[in-house]
Amino acid sequence: MRSIDVFCVFPSAVDGAVRVGVVGRAIERGLVGYRSFDLRDFAPDGRIDDMPYGGGAGMVVRVDVVARALEEVYGVPAREVKETRRVVLTEPAGRRLNQGYVEEVASGPDLTVICGRYGGVDERVWTELATEAVSLGDFVLSGGEIVAAALCDAVIRRLEGVLGNAESLVGESFSEEGVVGPPAYTRPGSWDGEAVPGVLLSGDHAQIRAWREREARERTRARTTGRR
Repeated sequence: MRSIDVFCVFPSAVDGAVRVGVVGRAIERGLVGYRSFDLRDFAPDGRIDDMPYGGGAGMVVRVDVVARALEEVYGVPAREVKETRRVVLTEPAGRRLNQGYVEEVASGPDLTVICGRYGGVDERVWTELATEAVSLGDFVLSGGEIVAAALCDAVIRRLEGVLGNAESLVGESFSEEGVVGPPAYTRPGSWDGEAVPGVLLSGDHAQIRAWREREARERTRARTTGRR
């Protein structure tokens, strides 16, 4: 994967999160291509949604607007975009975004993200234009821009040459399936009566490695409560 395009209502929300830090530098250096598009630029009178058939609250993003955006950007019929790119819709009912999925996307074809908004997206965007849908979890956001930013950041940092030290990816959270990383400490060695664990100051790399493995397992068990 060497190219990411995001179609949404608020491109600045995604740009602001993606164009910073190591990920932003990777884009600036040309390690990955990144573009964002405002769906309103492809809509009649700038309106991308309409009332849902069958009634109900909220407005629904129109399939014809999304299709027009894809066709104008890629120059092919909207249904054909997914033949050469991974086209992901942000949708609460979609696949849960986790590290395994991030690895899958990073090693796959170029990525297109379509962000949901308002009361949802016409189902035909999912069934006819997208390869899949993805969700951050079992909760509702105002729009998919946050999901798109999270996916872009997670994927780009996995690409070769993005991190200054590739070893940073080894042993971090979820580098082993389902396991979070161990605690990290730095100076000062003692703060307000709380000292850094002595093993980390011992210089014994075997003991440090064993301690980190134990702590990682303990932190993984503690995830259900968020308490330590």
